[in-house]
Amino acid sequence: MRSVQRAFDILSLFTEDRRTLTIREVVDETGLAKTTALRLLQTLEHMGLLWATSKGYTPGPALWRWAHLARSAWELPPETVQLMRELGARHRETVNLYVLRDVHRVCIAQQESPQPLRHVVRVGDELPLWAGASSKILLRDAPERLLARVARSSPHGAAHVATLREWIEQAARDGFAVSHGEREPGLSAVAVPVTGGSRATVAALTLSGPTVRFTDDRVEEFAADLREAAKRMSERGFDHPLT
Repeated sequence: MRSVQRAFDILSLFTEDRRTLTIREVVDETGLAKTTALRLLQTLEHMGLLWATSKGYTPGPALWRWAHLARSAWELPPETVQLMRELGARHRETVNLYVLRDVHRVCIAQQESPQPLRHVVRVGDELPLWAGASSKILLRDAPERLLARVARSSPHGAAHVATLREWIEQAARDGFAVSHGEREPGLSAVAVPVTGGSRATVAALTLSGPTVRFTDDRVEEFAADLREAAKRMSERGFDHPLT
């Protein structure tokens, strides 16, 4: 298990801005011994997950197969994508779709705001569940043991579970959730549930951006439009690999 974790730690060092890694960079950033890092790099290269070049290691061709499988599994229906585009165009704020995974929420789709000052989350990013509008939606049907784990993972400790319950109950009453600076100062969001065939919440649809633009009037407007879009998503059928 340690070797598997270390291998994925190495792969996670790659980003859109850093597509090549040297052995020295891997050693410095993972804390692995040089011999261990080299052995893992060679194993990943042998499997096709990395490719050795004169400048270092780059992502290998075998990742294409995994990427294709992931894309086909998570690809949203065209109608859902269009609804998100229309929301973004009308309100000029970032639109995200999140699903629940353990004590995290995973972004599976995004329509980025066209404004210079905006909130951006990359598709595939995992964010904590202890704060944020989408968390209040996704945790609605969560068992107590999950709420307790989420609370313990927060900066506030186990006692945060009481606040989580209050947030969840408020969101259930209102039909939407709002957050202002709960995770990051100056960042606000509005979220609504997207439901599956059993009417259980399977995703959270959100609009997010700078708090200065999320006035009470705008929040009401955002919530109404989000609810309509989520209703249409739910009616046409929404599924993802984690349901």
